[in-house]
Amino acid sequence: MITQIYSIQTAEEALACIDAGADRIGLLVGVAGGKFPCAITQEEAKAVFDAIGDKAVKVLISVEYTADAVLAQTKALMPDVLHLCANFEGSPAFAERLRKEIPGVKLMEAVGITGRASIEEAKQKAEYADILILDSVSTTVPGVGAAGVTNDWNIDREIVESVNVPVILAGGLGPENVADAIEAVHPDGVDSLTKTSDKENGILVRKNIPRVRAFCEIAHRY
Repeated sequence: MITQIYSIQTAEEALACIDAGADRIGLLVGVAGGKFPCAITQEEAKAVFDAIGDKAVKVLISVEYTADAVLAQTKALMPDVLHLCANFEGSPAFAERLRKEIPGVKLMEAVGITGRASIEEAKQKAEYADILILDSVSTTVPGVGAAGVTNDWNIDREIVESVNVPVILAGGLGPENVADAIEAVHPDGVDSLTKTSDKENGILVRKNIPRVRAFCEIAHRY
C-alpha cells in the first residue's frame, strides 16, 4: 500500500516523514498565507526535492492557471508526479504535452467525490491520466482536497473497480480510519494531509511526525 503525505514545507520535515514511512512526499507551490494550506515558494520546493533525492517519490501540487505555467513549473522542479487539483485541470492534449516535453513525469488527476457523477468523471480522467486521486471537496479551499473530511467510500470503491490506472484514496484519512478506508475501497495507495498535521489557530502549520508514522505503519500492513 502506497503512503502519500502532504503538504511538506521544509527539507527536514520531508526527511522526517520519509523516515516515518512515507513513500510519496507532496509539496504545494503557491503563495504563503493564501488560499492553499502549507504553500511554499518554488525555490523552497526545489530545496526540499533536492534533499529528498531518490529517497521517496516527489509529488508537485501545482496551482498554476495555464498549461504553459504548469509545465514551466514542472520543468523547473522535476517531480516524479504532477498533481493537478486546483486552478488548472488536465486533458488528453495536456497529458500528451507533458509526456512529450517532460518524459517520465506522471500525471495525477484529482477527482472530487461529490456524488455518483464523480464516477463518470473518474472514468474520463483515467483515459489520459497515469494516476487518479479521489478526494473530498472543501468549502474554503479552491479545487479538490484539503477538506479534512471523508467522502463516500462506496463511490470510491466503484471507481477503483471501474478504471485501469492506480488510484490513491484521500479525504480525511488518519491513523484512526485508514485501515477501515483501505478495507472498504481497496485503493493502490492512501493520502493524508489534515489528519497528520498540527494546527495553530485553525491553520495547518506542520506535520505531526508520530501521527505520520502511525498512519504509514497501519497502511503498510496491507
